[in-house]
Amino acid sequence: MPIVDFSIIDSTLREGEQFSKAHYTTEEKIRIAEALEEFGVEYIELTSPAASPQSFEDCKIIANLGLKCKILTHTRCHMEDAQKAVETGVAGVDILFGTSSFLRRFSHGKNISEIIDSAREVINFIKKSGREVRFSSEDTFRSEEKDLLRVYQAVDELGVDRVGLADTVGIATPRQLYSLVSELRQHLKSGIEFHGHNDSGCAIANSFTALEAGATHIDTSVLGIGERNGITPLGGLIARLYSYDRNLVTKYRLEKLYDLEQMVAKIVGVKIPFNNFITGETSFTHKAGMHTKAVMLNPEAYEPIDPQDFGLNRTISIGHRLTGKNAIQTRAQELGLHFGDTQLREITLEIKRLADAGPLSIEQLDELLRGWVVA
Repeated sequence: MPIVDFSIIDSTLREGEQFSKAHYTTEEKIRIAEALEEFGVEYIELTSPAASPQSFEDCKIIANLGLKCKILTHTRCHMEDAQKAVETGVAGVDILFGTSSFLRRFSHGKNISEIIDSAREVINFIKKSGREVRFSSEDTFRSEEKDLLRVYQAVDELGVDRVGLADTVGIATPRQLYSLVSELRQHLKSGIEFHGHNDSGCAIANSFTALEAGATHIDTSVLGIGERNGITPLGGLIARLYSYDRNLVTKYRLEKLYDLEQMVAKIVGVKIPFNNFITGETSFTHKAGMHTKAVMLNPEAYEPIDPQDFGLNRTISIGHRLTGKNAIQTRAQELGLHFGDTQLREITLEIKRLADAGPLSIEQLDELLRGWVVA
């Protein structure tokens, strides 16, 4: 199924607050919310207002900032929690209930019929308040499919806006995602949301596959921060969608991604990995001679993503023993220097010889090139 329309529900201010290093101030939450809106996400999900007195106040403040994106909060499927959520003024309430045998036995102790009965009361209340409502089955992929279908069809009949598939412990595979979403698409009228944890490294692939199968909403967080290894990273999902079809992400302000990630990284006290999707230090760095030659002729030869679309630049690494004459020639031309083919080969060999002892800085490389002209 082609990916036609979808929405991102960014959970940096909910799932991201469960990241081990995160402790947001109210001011920081506002800054993150405003930056996410500027980037263009359709939804922002906040920590449950029932979590703490400050969580309630922060939820209320952000829900009333007047942002264009919809503000949601995520709560247990309890009437008291739902009432608190509605009181804050959010546009929607995301409720969850564990459906796996693990959670039914070791968490809440309710059977499927009891889960549906509890959901009915809470869903009806939220709908009457005029809010969007999503019902999510926590630990979806360790739940029996017959139980899932029974619960989802029941809440669908109650008129939920979305059902949520939560890979709570990050064990789902893309094939499982495609199978389940495709099956649900045949039985449900509501939207389908996917929340994928990254414990086994499949969060991005699972999110993309969910969209291919007909899901309508994907949960993300900036840099993927969240419980344990976190969830689908916003930048990673954008990278996957962009490399598949650039038209899918033109609705977002891609050039804002770098600053957004830098801000969140600073707030939670982490460094952005060198190989981070799109914004990593080496994301657009080319080194091997064969690569650099092709990239200088046509960047798409080795770049599935155009850095300029994200306000970034590529780097051609030159002063090392893997360098090629085309990279050296390009640098020479940038300096206003011109060498014949024989000279260029000699210079390249000399740079390789010197670089065997360690990479040359750009200053050392330029000095060598200028010196070659004099010589």
